Amino acid sequence: MATEIEPAEIPPVLGVLPAYGQDRETHLKMVPRADGARARLDPNVTLEEYMYWANIERQLEEEENRQYVLERGPLTVGKVIQNRFSKGVHHDHDKKGAHNSPQIDGEKGMVASTPSDSSLAVTDEEWRTASRALRTASWGTVFYLITTDVLGWANAPFVFASVGYGPAVALFIVFGCFAGFSGWILWKVFLELDSTRYPLINFGDTYYRVFGAWSRHVVNIGQSLQLLMSVSVLVLGNGQILSQLSNESVCFVACMIIMMVIGMVCGSIRSLQRLGWLTNAAVWLNIADFVMIMVAAGGHFGIDYEAVISSTLIKVVEPVKVFAGPPPDQYQIQATGFSGQFTGVDQMVYSYGGAILFVAFLAEMRHPWDFWKGLLCAQLFICFVYIFFGAFVYSFYGQYSISNLYNVVEPKGLQMAVNIVYFLTSIIACILYFNIGMKSIYQQVFMELLNFPDISTKRGRLLWYGLGPIYWVIAFVIAAAVPNFSGISSMVGAALILNFTYTLPGILYVGFRCQKDAALPGEGYDPATGVTVRHDSGMQRYIRGFKKHWVLNLFCIFYFCGGLACSGMGMWAAIESLVEVFGPGGTVATSFGCAAPV
Repeated sequence: MATEIEPAEIPPVLGVLPAYGQDRETHLKMVPRADGARARLDPNVTLEEYMYWANIERQLEEEENRQYVLERGPLTVGKVIQNRFSKGVHHDHDKKGAHNSPQIDGEKGMVASTPSDSSLAVTDEEWRTASRALRTASWGTVFYLITTDVLGWANAPFVFASVGYGPAVALFIVFGCFAGFSGWILWKVFLELDSTRYPLINFGDTYYRVFGAWSRHVVNIGQSLQLLMSVSVLVLGNGQILSQLSNESVCFVACMIIMMVIGMVCGSIRSLQRLGWLTNAAVWLNIADFVMIMVAAGGHFGIDYEAVISSTLIKVVEPVKVFAGPPPDQYQIQATGFSGQFTGVDQMVYSYGGAILFVAFLAEMRHPWDFWKGLLCAQLFICFVYIFFGAFVYSFYGQYSISNLYNVVEPKGLQMAVNIVYFLTSIIACILYFNIGMKSIYQQVFMELLNFPDISTKRGRLLWYGLGPIYWVIAFVIAAAVPNFSGISSMVGAALILNFTYTLPGILYVGFRCQKDAALPGEGYDPATGVTVRHDSGMQRYIRGFKKHWVLNLFCIFYFCGGLACSGMGMWAAIESLVEVFGPGGTVATSFGCAAPV
C-alpha cells in the first residue's frame, strides 16, 4: 500500500510549467501560503516537495535570465564596472516600475504576464519578488567572492618550505581538484532543493533537508565557529602588519584592537552584491601584492631574518636551502618531524577552504545555474597562483618562507608597500567572513529562537549594527589569546575548514542521492493534494537508492573518511606545533602581551 505523507502549508503558484507530469490546472489551485521562515524549516515538508518547487524555480530563473540578457544587451567595459556598484537586477526593475514578474505558461513553457485583474496573483507575485530581493549576484561576482575568500597566496611558500617542491605541487593540484569537487556537490544539491518558497540560505540548510534537524544544528554551530575563527586569524594577521608598520612602537594588543575597531566600522554592509566591487578590488590588490613580493625575492634584496627568528623555530641564520622532498628538521619552520610537514598541509587546506560559504553565495545569485562558471574559473586561477607563486618565492627564500611572508620582505620600503596592500585585502576578507558569519548567527539564533526581525527591516538593521561589535570583540579575544599566526590558522584549518571543504560535502551527496534515486514509478509530490506518495520506507529504500549510482556513492564515502582522517592528523600536527612554538626558544609573543611575534 502506498504511503501518503501529509504536506506542510505551501504558497500558491500561478501559471507555472508543471512538473512530474501534472496539468496546468493543478498549479492554478490555490493553497494557503506559509510563513517564509517557518516554511523553510517545517519538519513536515518532504524531500520530494523541496525538489518539486526547486524544479519550478529553476525554470522561472532560466526565463528571467533570458529576459535579463536581452534587456542588458552586449556586455561592455562600462556595463561591467556599473554592475560592480549595482544593487541588483531586482532593484533596477523596481526603479523602472516593472512590477509584473514573468511566469511560465503551462502549454508552451514560455513566460506570460500575471493577470492584472487578479489581486491574489499580485500578492503572490509580490511575495516572490520580495523573496528574491537579495538574489542579485552574478557568476562574475561569485568568482571574485571565491577568490577573495580562499586566495591565501601568502601561505603558498610556507607549504613548499614544509614539504618541498614535489609534494607541494602534487598536493596543491590534488586538493584543488577535490575542493572543486566539493563545490560541484554543493551546487548540484542547491539546484535540486532550493526555491523561493523553501530557500537554502546556508550550509546547514542542505543537511537539514537531507538528514534532519539535528544535523543542521551541528553544522551551523561548526560553521559559525569556523567563520568566527577565520575573522580571529585575520585580526591577528593584520595586528602583526600594523605592528610591523609602526616599527613595534605600538603595543601589539593595541594593534589588534585597532583592527577590531576597523572591522566594526566596515562591517555594516549587509548584502554580498554590495561587496562585489570590494572583492573585485581585493583580487587585483592580491595580484599586485604577490608581484611585489616576487620582485623583492627575485631581485635579491635580502631577507628580514628578525621576523623569522622571533616567530618560528629557526634561530640560526644560514644560507637559503631548498629541497625537492620534505626538508630536514633543522629547516622546519613551525614544528619538527611529520607534524611539521603536516602543518604545511593544514595551511594548504586553509588556502582552499571556501566551500563553507558556497551555499551562501548561491543563495544570493540571480541565476544559480551559472555558479559553475565562477567556481571553475576561481579554482583554476587559485591553483595556478598558488603553485607558481609558492615555487618562485621558495626558490629565493627557502626555509625563511614563513606563513606571514610579507614580513620578511626587504628592502623596508617595499615591505611597507606589501604590508599596506595585504592589510587592505585582509580587511575586505574580514568583512566577507563577518558578513556571512553574522548572518548565520542572526538568522539561526536570534531570528529562530528569539523572534528577532529580518535584517531587511529597520529594526533588524539596528539590531545588526548593535550585535556586530560583540562579534568583533569575541574574535579579538581569541586572536589575542593565541598570538601565533601559523599555529592558530593550522588548527582552524584542520578542525573546521578541512571538514567543511572536504568531509561534509561527500556524505551530504551520498544521503541526497540515496533518497532521490530510491524513487519508484508513481511516487512523488502531488501539488493538487499537497501529499507526497512513497511506496515503501526503511533501510531497503536507502539501499535501493545507493545501488543506482553505487560507484559515485562509494567514492563519496571514501572521500568522507579521508577527510576525517586528514582532520585528525591535522589537529594533532597543529597542537604539536603550538606546543613547540610556545615552548622554550619559541615565539616572544604572549597572550594579551605587548611584544609582537614579528
